[in-house]
Amino acid sequence: MENLGLNKQQADALVEKYITNPITKLHSIESEEIMKALARKFGEDEEAWGIIGLLHDIDWDLVKDDTMQHCVKAVSILKEAGAKDFLIEMIQSHGYGMELIPALKDKVRITRLEHSLVAAETLTGLIFASALMQPDKKLSSVNPASLKKKFKNKKFAERCNRGLILECEKAGVPLDEFLQLGLEALQRISDKLGL
Repeated sequence: MENLGLNKQQADALVEKYITNPITKLHSIESEEIMKALARKFGEDEEAWGIIGLLHDIDWDLVKDDTMQHCVKAVSILKEAGAKDFLIEMIQSHGYGMELIPALKDKVRITRLEHSLVAAETLTGLIFASALMQPDKKLSSVNPASLKKKFKNKKFAERCNRGLILECEKAGVPLDEFLQLGLEALQRISDKLGL
C-alpha cells in the first residue's frame, strides 16, 4: 500500500473539521468500517483502507448544493492536510463516471481498491435503510437474506445504486458474501452508530 500522507488521527481531525452533518459523519464511519473489513479479507492494510473510506466524502457537506464540485473540492482539502496523490486519487475514484461531476465523468475505476470503495460506500445506504425498516430500527435485526431481498427490490432505497454495489464483484467478492461482510462490519459498531 502506498503512503497516504495522513494517519488515522489526522483523518479523524479532518472529519471533525469538514463533516458537520451527523448523517454524513455516520456514512463516513460506516464506509470506513466496511473498507476495513474488505482490507482484512484481502490481506491489505486495514488502517489505510479505513482512512480512504472515512475520508471519501470529506467535501460533501461543503458542496452538496453544487454536486459538480464533489470529489473536486476534496483535492484542496486533502492537499492542504498533507495527503499524497494516491489518497486523493482513490477518494476521487468513487466519483468516476458520474455525469454530475464533469471533471470525473470520463474516468473509470480499474483497481480492486477503487471498486471496493464505491461498492462499500454505496452499500452503507442499503444497510442503513434496512435497519430503519426493522420494528426496533436496529442493525442486529437485519439478516443477510433480508438484505439480499432489499437489494433485489429496486423500489427499496431507490437512490442506492445497485450497479455500484455490484462493483464488489469486480473487486473479487461475490454479492452475497459482500452483503454479509458489510452487514457484519456495521453490526460490530452498532453502538457507535446508534443503530
